[in-house]
Amino acid sequence: MFNPSTLNLPSYPFKIKEENGSSYIFDPIRKKFILLTPEEWVRQHLIQFLIREKNYPRSLIKLEGGLKLNNLQKRSDILFYNRRGEKILLVECKAPSVQIGQDVFDQIARYNFIHKVHFLLVSNGLQHFCCEIDYENQSYRFRQDIPEYQD
Repeated sequence: MFNPSTLNLPSYPFKIKEENGSSYIFDPIRKKFILLTPEEWVRQHLIQFLIREKNYPRSLIKLEGGLKLNNLQKRSDILFYNRRGEKILLVECKAPSVQIGQDVFDQIARYNFIHKVHFLLVSNGLQHFCCEIDYENQSYRFRQDIPEYQD
């Protein structure tokens, strides 16, 4: 079910344990074992990819951060900051079985009304879509790549 070769991301060594018939993956950011769901599998791979391949500092990541949107409590999957404490990249993870459609883009756009980052990344582990927001010109453009961390 959680075969890393099924994702369009590099394979990484993860600590996985079985407990009471369920699988758990160790999250090095939250420093605890998390129930291993298909979405969590994607989230853990993206975290490692962004840290190892794109040089995002581990210490500048916030996972499943709460936010209030239209008086509803929501959670953004992954939020990256720069060293000045500014939010720079918002990531929405979906299970590989979830199609990335307009509803997913609408969801991350709504979250970005609160966060106001310049880069949005949506992934189901198979497809990755990254767009850059240009607030000055009130536009956005899809990127071919995921940006490297720059301070």
